[in-house]
Amino acid sequence: MIFAHKYRPKTLDDIIGQEHLIGKNGILKKIIESNKIPHLFFYGPAGCGKTTLSRNIANKLGFPFYELNATTFKIEELRNILKTHTNALSKPLIFIDEVHRLSKTQQEVLLPFMERYDAIMIGASTQNPYYTLTSAIRSRSHLFELKPIKNDSMVKLLEIVIKQENISIDKDAKEYLVNSSGGDVRAMLGLLENACAIENPITLKTIKDIRPNAMQQGSNEDGSHYDLTSAMIKSIRGSDIDASLYYLARLIEGGESGDFIARRLCILASEDIGNANPNALILSSSVLNVVLHIGFPEARIPLAQLVVYLASSPKSNSSYEAINMALQTVQNGKNIEIPNHIKTHSKEYLYPHNFGGWVEQEYLSEKLNFYHHKSIGFEKTLQEWIEKITKK
Repeated sequence: MIFAHKYRPKTLDDIIGQEHLIGKNGILKKIIESNKIPHLFFYGPAGCGKTTLSRNIANKLGFPFYELNATTFKIEELRNILKTHTNALSKPLIFIDEVHRLSKTQQEVLLPFMERYDAIMIGASTQNPYYTLTSAIRSRSHLFELKPIKNDSMVKLLEIVIKQENISIDKDAKEYLVNSSGGDVRAMLGLLENACAIENPITLKTIKDIRPNAMQQGSNEDGSHYDLTSAMIKSIRGSDIDASLYYLARLIEGGESGDFIARRLCILASEDIGNANPNALILSSSVLNVVLHIGFPEARIPLAQLVVYLASSPKSNSSYEAINMALQTVQNGKNIEIPNHIKTHSKEYLYPHNFGGWVEQEYLSEKLNFYHHKSIGFEKTLQEWIEKITKK
């Protein structure tokens, strides 16, 4: 039997790590004990126990467990599962792995099932669902981050396995086995199984021959995949070129996908640089396209070029702040009547081109002010243009 399956925890109490969620005072443990489980989405690096946790939640609450994968997800399959549980005493628990791969259309199809609680939905992803799931899905569920398994917990599990399997392993080989697995229990047990098929006792040389380099998974105990991404973004925002490149290198070396990095940089180019340097968004979009077509290792070069450019650019978040203020105004119920002269087919509308490019007229029936320019970089030029156009 494969070690990863054989030694998969059978109960919530057997799970190693994730004390912040299922430890004595863990919030997820409290939710489970309430017997009112909501829809959940777990995210974290590979091998940290997302599937195992979901299985054990189902076992704890007595829910039938169905495991699906977003890469092959078909709504008809979901309907067939739900049909078999019509009028049943307990709801099924539907686990969807790699949930970040669900299309927007597929997510919209899930909404009515989630709304009616036809089943409990639990999704798992190596990417933060905040960026990959629609706001409608997120509003109907709770998101929880699972951390990489710490080395001391990995060692405890390893000791159990080698005792049960009568495996002998050199001390330095054991240390490398744990340290090189990057918090991925599945990877550690897989490497152990491969090595013991070759020799017993297991030596460091054999372990290193199978896995020459440590697995980073974009994270280690000091900083997760998400922390590294955050550190890169904040370093660029702070115009520290070397720090930005360092965290970019950590993400690349940790196996992060180039398109994920490029998408985050596109967001930064608009959010943190904006019209202080409009070319930043153009270059970011171009790099995203390039990365999608060429992949690593060559993709590291345009990504590095972009990071240096963004870190060196003047920064302004005035557009970001403006749209947030506008959205908040609308969400708070501000519903201003559109002036009659700018409604469709109005005969009273003044066509600016007939007046040399600009003419004074009202576009809001009530004065609002969202945008505040910061006179930084090209944004200053834009302000000069608008003042010249409107003769202010």
